[in-house]
Amino acid sequence: MIEPAAHIKSISEYYFSVKLAEVARMNAEGKDVISLGVGAPDRMPSEETIRTLCETAQRPDTHAYQPYTGIPELRRAFAQWYGRIYQVELAEDEVLPLIGSKEGVLHISMTFLNFGDGVLVPNPGYPTYSSVSEMLRANVISYNLLENNSWEPDFEALEKMDLSKVKLMWVNYPNMPTGANASMALFEKLVDFGKRHEIIICHDNPYSFILNDKPISILSVPGAKDICIELNSLSKSHNMSGWRIGMLAANPQFVKWVLKAKSNIDSGQFKPMQLAAIAALSNPDEWHANMNKIYGERRVWAEKIMDILGCSYDKSQVGLFVWGKLPNDASDSKTFVDEVLYKARVFITPGAIFGNNGDRFIRISLGSSAKKLEEAYHRVVKWLGA
Repeated sequence: MIEPAAHIKSISEYYFSVKLAEVARMNAEGKDVISLGVGAPDRMPSEETIRTLCETAQRPDTHAYQPYTGIPELRRAFAQWYGRIYQVELAEDEVLPLIGSKEGVLHISMTFLNFGDGVLVPNPGYPTYSSVSEMLRANVISYNLLENNSWEPDFEALEKMDLSKVKLMWVNYPNMPTGANASMALFEKLVDFGKRHEIIICHDNPYSFILNDKPISILSVPGAKDICIELNSLSKSHNMSGWRIGMLAANPQFVKWVLKAKSNIDSGQFKPMQLAAIAALSNPDEWHANMNKIYGERRVWAEKIMDILGCSYDKSQVGLFVWGKLPNDASDSKTFVDEVLYKARVFITPGAIFGNNGDRFIRISLGSSAKKLEEAYHRVVKWLGA
């Protein structure tokens, strides 16, 4: 009898893959569900980005295989973007374009993890950090992010762990799902921790532009490139989630090693998309300011939904979501979310999918219009009779 590999048995289908199929079935039955779950921007990329894609796709010289390292112009554009936005100087050989930063989690893990190596993964945190590690037969070691510690790692607790076999540590600020913001003090602690224990600090940084006044990079810490890899993406910040345009930045040796894995998996990105990404990286500040104005208007309604559901939340959080704590009388986040889905026809995300430290929380995406969020609010009000 044919069986899948053990690592496939050990993981579950991605939550949104399953739940959005259920939402689609409900919509097909005429139930008209408003989905506030997935963090996918609903707006268009900039006009210049679209124009560049359309014009260059009509050229006969843009349809061939492209370099595994991305075209030099894109690597330079990413480096210039890091200099302008994060005040981080990157050489061309310190940048590697990716077909989305989610794929980068796999590339990095394949590059550095041997069977049984330890990987520090945040709880709550992006589920892919754990699932990719498990598929590679690494040892997932959860570390706590707690509300009473501002959703930052507890370094005293980390120092007490057996770190002898730990190879990687995943971190993500501005944090998803909690909205906790980054700080230079936190990044300095992480770089110091990684250097002392010879652990590669992998920082996932796709949310730094959204409702955040000061984007920062862990690579701005002196000496960070020795031990850190940073992933970034245009998916959230430039409304390009379906384009799959990401990148990683690190020291040249790390980049070369990751390229070994990447070059055996994919064949590079369509050149017009790379050229359009260059245009996107030159978006004026006004374009991003307008996006944040829109997200700010949406956040007002997301917070109203949290209020009517009896959830508490930190108004200083940043990013594409609002993360709220369940009322004391609620049982757990999945039960709570299903009740809202089936009775109010509004889908929100249970915090439990990000780890057990998220089980008393829910997450609302700002990826739907203010009008949709307002409608969702009124549906919940009607259901609750408030």
